[in-house]
Amino acid sequence: MDKSFVILLVSMALTTYLVRMIPFAFFRSKINSKFIRDFLYYVPYSVLGAMTIPYIFYAGGSVYASIAGFFVAFIMAYCRFSLLPVAGASCAVAYIVGLFV
Repeated sequence: MDKSFVILLVSMALTTYLVRMIPFAFFRSKINSKFIRDFLYYVPYSVLGAMTIPYIFYAGGSVYASIAGFFVAFIMAYCRFSLLPVAGASCAVAYIVGLFV
């Protein structure tokens, strides 16, 4: 096994563990602050979005096709469609736009 892979694996394991462990270690009782509860609730979603969204625009080979797929996914997700229809529609739109661009 490559030494750098092991270092990266251990660092990612520690990072993900610390993010989940810190609230339990520091907050022994129920958190009464609505701001802190909301912050801890939305952190995973914001981190996932920050890591995913920049790469969406370079995934399809055409930035225009990726933008079209992103907007379809955004609108469908905003209208509260479930994950499978959103992913399917955005992939289909990106593919169709990619054929014409």
